Amino acid sequence: MTEPTLITTPFNAESTAAEVVKGIALTGRRAIVTGGASGIGVETARALAGAGAEVTLAVRDLEAGRRVAEDIGATTGNERVLVAPLDLADRRSVATFTAAWDGPLDILINNAGVMMTPELRTPEGWELQFATNHLGHFALATGLHPALAAAGRARVVALSSIAHLRDTVDFDDIHFRVRPYDGGVAYAQSKTANVLFAVEANRRWVGDGITVNAAHPGAIMETNLSRHLSREELDSAITTGGYTFKTPRQGAATSVLVATSPQLEGVGGRYFEDCNEGRRHVAGMFGGVADHALDPAAATRLWEVSLDTLASPSHGE
Repeated sequence: MTEPTLITTPFNAESTAAEVVKGIALTGRRAIVTGGASGIGVETARALAGAGAEVTLAVRDLEAGRRVAEDIGATTGNERVLVAPLDLADRRSVATFTAAWDGPLDILINNAGVMMTPELRTPEGWELQFATNHLGHFALATGLHPALAAAGRARVVALSSIAHLRDTVDFDDIHFRVRPYDGGVAYAQSKTANVLFAVEANRRWVGDGITVNAAHPGAIMETNLSRHLSREELDSAITTGGYTFKTPRQGAATSVLVATSPQLEGVGGRYFEDCNEGRRHVAGMFGGVADHALDPAAATRLWEVSLDTLASPSHGE
């Protein structure tokens, strides 16, 4: 079976969000950016607003969201930057958000996330990283499906990570009820889940005019995502991890490109990094996308497991 031709663009790891969206008019289009009050979420929202889109910052901290919205409005001249409460680890919060959304939605960027947390659980007993990074965004996207379908040519971007290379989704013990908890493994499986979501959502929704892709933003030091890492872990990532760290504006570039580039019209179910489609990962290679993250059978299974999980009664473990 021949692999599809990889999509390449004029941009690279050093490109910024403003550069990739330059010349693209988003006037009249509506976007949601989860986690839009900090880190690359701010610069993602700023780039979309700068191109003329109405942007809703879906955030836990409303006050921080309002400050960011005011700043984006001042720097872009676009006053259509809105703020709405959303806690991805709370399914009632997600349901309230989706029920309140009115009208079509052109762009959904699932940007928020947590990384390498200590062992934490939601009231349902779900492991927090999987609950936030995957289940919350899954519930959000499926709840907003009618709005995305109504827009026509809508795009969804699921932010993943190079960390997905480390592990698959352990369907036998997703929430670490049996195996010992490992924050790195938990993060890795949540990031694999983000890619699998893009694969299956695109398969299911492309007929509705919705395309879904995954994007790895790169390593960005200046964000809250690394707040659970020790100084030693951060230093190790810099000196031995092979990472070249990006600014938040560079980190926002890949997701903004995937959300807006005319080159990606009708393209879905793929994984992008450094503003280009990622190659299949092979041993010894830095980056790329793992075969386990693009496995259609695993993608379908994850979708079904996610639906079942979200339909389960709410109770403490």
